[in-house]
Amino acid sequence: MTKKINFTETVLRDANQSLIATRLPFSAFEEILPVIDKCGYYSIECWGGATFDTCLRFLGEDPWERLWKIKEKTPNTKRQMLLRGQNLLGYKHYPDDVVRKFVEHSVKNGIDIIRIFDALNDTRNLKVAMEETVKQGAIASGAISYTTSPVHTLDNFVKIGREMKEMGASTICIKDMAGIMGPHESYDLVSALKDSLDMPVILHTHCTTGLAFMTALKAAEAGADVIDTAVSCFSGGTSQPATETLAYALRHLGFEIGCDTQEIKKVNDYFKTYRDEYLENGLLDPKVMATDTAALAYQVPGGMLSNLISQLKTQNAMDRFDEVLLEVPNVRKDMGYPPLVTPTSQIVGVQAVLNVLAGERYKMVSKETKAYLRGEYGRAPGEINKELQKKIVGDDIIEGRFADTLEPLFEKTKEELGDTARSDEDVLSYIAFPQVAEKFFNERREREEKKAKYTIEAI
Repeated sequence: MTKKINFTETVLRDANQSLIATRLPFSAFEEILPVIDKCGYYSIECWGGATFDTCLRFLGEDPWERLWKIKEKTPNTKRQMLLRGQNLLGYKHYPDDVVRKFVEHSVKNGIDIIRIFDALNDTRNLKVAMEETVKQGAIASGAISYTTSPVHTLDNFVKIGREMKEMGASTICIKDMAGIMGPHESYDLVSALKDSLDMPVILHTHCTTGLAFMTALKAAEAGADVIDTAVSCFSGGTSQPATETLAYALRHLGFEIGCDTQEIKKVNDYFKTYRDEYLENGLLDPKVMATDTAALAYQVPGGMLSNLISQLKTQNAMDRFDEVLLEVPNVRKDMGYPPLVTPTSQIVGVQAVLNVLAGERYKMVSKETKAYLRGEYGRAPGEINKELQKKIVGDDIIEGRFADTLEPLFEKTKEELGDTARSDEDVLSYIAFPQVAEKFFNERREREEKKAKYTIEAI
């Protein structure tokens, strides 16, 4: 029996987030959406991750409006988003009422699949988002944050997958954010999940270290059902493997490809113009399109690497870069081996920089490190350095789920905003990014007032 492989296209979210810091405006891809809708993808990842923040902060777009506009143009394809569990699309935990409202309105505005992950693989932080996704009639896809450490074993990953399935996940995704999963690990993990859970398994990886194509092929051989890819002009480097290349290779290996490669070519031809434009204006740095094997040693994802470089440049300390890279695994061990993905990648990275620049480990401690050691981000995968934890937070440690300590916030914020918020979506935008959303609301009002003035003068 021929095995069928489907693809999730990432050019509208992770590919452009990885390569051009999510600066792709809706106007750049609106015209091609009907063609994308004909490609036969399993889904298009088009929302979540950093898109929400970037729309408000840099693009002057309402992320909710962007979503339903995408929905109008893609009636035949499932639209997918990435959600950071109890963190939603921000960098801290939110109360359960906010999580439920956010999921509800994501589905109402056009999301069909919500891929839900937790940076620590603490499934307690997935439960509410999973439940609400299922309640709203969307597909809940549980994502396992992949990493390697003494505590991240095959059995451990299968256990996490089993807990996700019990919570209502319809599919399980292996989320290899740093591109460090090799072909052998890929085959073994996909096989273990398929054998143990009997449900669709999805592979998400990045080309950062050069392993992605080999990893994807072995995942397919092990029985993976869907692989995340990007049209070739927005693939490679810190992005995903190329859709067309993988489709070609898998077809020649005897797999049935669940997409129309002729339509995909039209999509790629369209985005080539933007790729070239962004290369010319510097938004697309050729460095992020290259292979960098440093992550194989330090497990530092591309985005985290960029942040480390930015921090060191700000401190005029790029000569300490190698020291910081060496310190990252040490900090990670002290913190109980968290996978390096937002927000833990930022927490570990910033602390590593502080340790190196201060000349003494943990002489300076970020507020996020303190919050992590308190348990505000969840349960660490391994054992935290008890001596360090005692030194920094004393006995102030949260034993249960941090969200259980948070008061409901949605209705209170809605009342405080009054007419400033025109919808529940505005309230959610404000809760996620207060200052950024407020600035956006003011600019939106000014644009509308200016437009009204011109209309009256024209009449």
